[in-house]
Amino acid sequence: MKKLILLFLCSTGFLCLAQHVELKNSIDSSQIFKGEVANIPITIQLRYTGIVDCNQYQHFVDGWYYYDKYQKKIPLTGIYDHGSLYLYHFGNKQKQNSKILGEKITSPRLIEKTDSIAKTLNPKETLTFTNDHSDREISGSFILGSKTQPAKLLTKNSMIYRFNNYLTLPNNKKINTYDFIDRYGGNKLLSYSSDKTGNRVLLYFEHTSNFNACGMCGASEGEKGYRVLYFTNDWNYKRHEDFLTESCINNIYDTTVSKNKDPKILKFSIKKTTTNPAYTLIVDVNHASVVKSK
Repeated sequence: MKKLILLFLCSTGFLCLAQHVELKNSIDSSQIFKGEVANIPITIQLRYTGIVDCNQYQHFVDGWYYYDKYQKKIPLTGIYDHGSLYLYHFGNKQKQNSKILGEKITSPRLIEKTDSIAKTLNPKETLTFTNDHSDREISGSFILGSKTQPAKLLTKNSMIYRFNNYLTLPNNKKINTYDFIDRYGGNKLLSYSSDKTGNRVLLYFEHTSNFNACGMCGASEGEKGYRVLYFTNDWNYKRHEDFLTESCINNIYDTTVSKNKDPKILKFSIKKTTTNPAYTLIVDVNHASVVKSK
């Protein structure tokens, strides 16, 4: 009998370890990209060096690129603009002209003129990539003197500054919410649970409403709520649901929370807005679930 009890305890202990879930946050301020110039493989490294005006999707970058065959680094400076990249090498005047370029570009209106402004500084080499939201790569061009060659980045995401939330799951699986939920991050792990329908992970999120501080709800910390991630029994991701308790974008304010005997069961009453009817959320931390009702 003791052996059976011991075996049961060992089995349940192993199961607990097997079902362990963790969430870790990290911010990337640099990225390495693989690409090509005239079908010749290149590598580019770029780092975020500061916002231009008030939009996180428009910022300065510095870095380098090299041809993979030679690996001699060639300095670059430029602009990241909503997925597009404008990069310049100024030869012996790289440091001097990089500073001048940064001083000349001070607003979204001037970002639109980045290439014409850079040309007044006589760049030796120009790399531009325009993100057309392709599923596989980002096309562009390379200019050296009077010659223009086709170029491309072998990625569909050229964003430099990234808010990563890594979920480590059982079965040696790891996912980044940045890749399939949104780019804002701000997630916190509350609980996870399993039943015959599969596995669930409950997150609380709180993040800025808009990366563009000059736009609607700019820089407001008004997006708050819960999200449930649904997985199969062997922890393959299926889908997720978001449940807002506060939102500047959706005009959700003055949410009330009702007390419960079980502190891990929360009831939120969300008032009617100009665009959405009133609703109630029951957040069950014990079972990693959220129920929305009228």
